Amino acid sequence: MPVNKAPVSNTLQITSPSYLERALKLKLQNLNRKKTPKPRPSFSITNEFILKFNQTKNSTEHKKLLEVARKNILKCKRKLGLKTLGCGRHVYLPAAWTEVMYLAQCKGEIQDEALNMLYASLDHACFDYDHLPALFFVAESVLHRLCCDASLKTYLYSVEIKLTKIGYLVFLRLFIFFLHGYLENFKQHLLRLQPYLRALYFCNESYQKYPNIFSNVQFILKTSEVICKREMPSESIFGPVKIYENTDSYTKRSQSNQGYQVSHLLWHCVSAWSCVQNNSPQLNNVLKHLLFHKTELLTNCWLDSGLALLILGEAAKLNMACLKVLMDIVRDFLSTVMSVQNQNKSCKVDDFSWAWNIVYLYTTILAEICLFAATSDLRKTAFVGFCKCKSSQKNILLMEKSEKQPELCETSILGLLEYFSSTISDNCDQVIWTGYYGLVYNLVKMWELQRDEEQDGFTNITWQTLQKIKDNEKDARIQNATHIAQAELNDPTDPFSRYSTKVLSNVQEEVFAKYIAWRIASALSKLFFYSTDVRIPSLKKSSIKRDQMKHLTTKSEPMKKRVLRFTVRDHDSVVDFPLFPYPDFFTKADKELAEVVDHHWEEELKNRQRQDAICEAQERKDKELEEKMHFREIMRKRQELLHKQTKPYELPTTTEVTVVERENDSPKLRSSCRNL
Repeated sequence: MPVNKAPVSNTLQITSPSYLERALKLKLQNLNRKKTPKPRPSFSITNEFILKFNQTKNSTEHKKLLEVARKNILKCKRKLGLKTLGCGRHVYLPAAWTEVMYLAQCKGEIQDEALNMLYASLDHACFDYDHLPALFFVAESVLHRLCCDASLKTYLYSVEIKLTKIGYLVFLRLFIFFLHGYLENFKQHLLRLQPYLRALYFCNESYQKYPNIFSNVQFILKTSEVICKREMPSESIFGPVKIYENTDSYTKRSQSNQGYQVSHLLWHCVSAWSCVQNNSPQLNNVLKHLLFHKTELLTNCWLDSGLALLILGEAAKLNMACLKVLMDIVRDFLSTVMSVQNQNKSCKVDDFSWAWNIVYLYTTILAEICLFAATSDLRKTAFVGFCKCKSSQKNILLMEKSEKQPELCETSILGLLEYFSSTISDNCDQVIWTGYYGLVYNLVKMWELQRDEEQDGFTNITWQTLQKIKDNEKDARIQNATHIAQAELNDPTDPFSRYSTKVLSNVQEEVFAKYIAWRIASALSKLFFYSTDVRIPSLKKSSIKRDQMKHLTTKSEPMKKRVLRFTVRDHDSVVDFPLFPYPDFFTKADKELAEVVDHHWEEELKNRQRQDAICEAQERKDKELEEKMHFREIMRKRQELLHKQTKPYELPTTTEVTVVERENDSPKLRSSCRNL
């Protein structure tokens, strides 16, 4: 086969060795770039990285590792969507929660920032079925840290507070998924949690001196008790079911497929929140029925009662009537509990050893209303109360221990401070000192966070109240509340002697849970009211990207429809009126009248704009005419004085110049002739 030879050039030697070497090198470089995979990111967190980060003693190497961890923190912040409330195309919460839990194992500031990010994300994230595997992973990690690390230390440290708060939010979300019937396919995950729950059950006594932590631990144990017994009763590590016995709102059932009964109180609180959100005129009727079922707060099924108060507190941030009902319910509850506790021990009375959980939760709800309520009247009422018979100065000055025990009239912050401070002692009931502890604990955080210049009066009352507690209260338990609150705010200095220091803005977001109650109320309102055939509506499903679909090898089993029975449907008075009625004749007439008024107002604006345009045009014409008349007057005076018809700064014509020159030259010629 003939070979075509390339033409040889006299000026350039193409077959030179140097050129061939350079060409081969370029080809090899291109092939290597195509074949070699992309390098793995240097800031990916692994077990080796965590061990190296915690065990290194070289300062230079530690700085490099710290920089890598900070880069990963920034990446996780974007995945969590902290600035967009967990929404956006760049947000993928399951992967972000898992990665943040790995970062939380790095000791120091990285651990604190990772836990703060996780708490904020669990607070505002929506409820999604795809989050369940990641939630179980976070739950197992938190329980492992509490049981295998925190319990081995003889002192309390700030990470325990953050871990218990995160565990509270995780199990709160799991309980909502349990009500929807979505935990039936996660029995293996529940089984893995049981050894840690058993260990936490034996470790919770060490937290009894700290109600802010102890309440979260109790909620985790109570929630897991209900979930595990309903989902896998034969494998439960807890004792026999006792929370459903001898109660009107619950009935004892041995089979888990019969559904979970929700109390009347919780149902009506969700109904009240829905009315507030939709501005329904049936709110007053719902609140009347809610007061009718206020005695259910006295049952030892405090899990539903706590959720009910949490949702009603969320409605109280927007509506004064809901705030009044909330305070009235807790006042009756606290009065009943204290009267029973003061009875003779020989008498057979109900056991209210769980009541302190409700009281402490209520103090936290009051603090959140004082900080995040929609109006200043709601914030002031939650702090001072509705009663105006006493001055605010009288409420601030707490009663001495020797004075007579006051009557509980108001369940505001000042009212409860006056009541608890006068009855506290070394041998007082747990409800009293726990409620007092919760008030002081939340007041310190309120004092640190409400640094708004528009609320100087509210801030001053808070400061005066804390100063009075510092001067008069010598109880070590109450003094611990101030120290723990300051430790949670990452500032151990004295809160009563500082005037200019402020808490960092990134710390404010992790002190209180601002969105979880709204998320829960929204999810339960869809569960309770939007289904007519008593079937569970599906939660929001996140859109899975195509890249993520490649890694899904197995398909999940189809979910079984689960029936959720509500005992409130047996109450005829509630079903008589619809929750969201159609608008009546007057409402429709008002709407149509508003549309007519808006239409005529738009026409009036158009007419005014036309008249303004005509007036502006006429003013322009008048101004131009006035300028013309002024110019004519100037030209007339110029002609009279100078005998010129040209405009100012205008050169004369050639004829006019020759005439002027002739007139000027004629006298000179005559004089010269005479001299000759």
